[in-house]
Amino acid sequence: MQKLWINGQVKELDVEPDMPLLWALRDVLGLYGSKYGCGIAQCGACTVQVEDQPMRSCVITVSQVAGKKITTIEGLESRVGRIVQQAWIEEQVPQCGYCQSGQILGATALLEKNPNPTDAEIDQAMSGYLCRCGTYQRVRSAIHLAANLLVRGEGVGV
Repeated sequence: MQKLWINGQVKELDVEPDMPLLWALRDVLGLYGSKYGCGIAQCGACTVQVEDQPMRSCVITVSQVAGKKITTIEGLESRVGRIVQQAWIEEQVPQCGYCQSGQILGATALLEKNPNPTDAEIDQAMSGYLCRCGTYQRVRSAIHLAANLLVRGEGVGV
């Protein structure tokens, strides 16, 4: 039995300790926001936050994150997270949307550490997220918009 703290709730899962977190989220808990993209932690579609740090859930096991705070896109409720999601909508970032939950979680982690990033800092932080639709410019614009909303004290839930 593995105890995971996911989106503010403790979940006891009857799974093998070496099961990838992604499969536990999707197949056991029905949290489908994190996607399987590559299986080797290169695309970012499976990104979740573990202790507020973006991590690739396809390569970490449930035993590695037992007892740690895990946030998926379904549980992203921080002020910064809500504002990032608002900016994503306002900038019409998604095309197909497959990679967007990972991108949003990565952008949220960036803005929580650096509330006013430069283009270079955004590019560096988001470089591990692959988007087949090529929405990188809209991602950058949305991150800048979210940063501006945060600085001005505006946005969702303010």
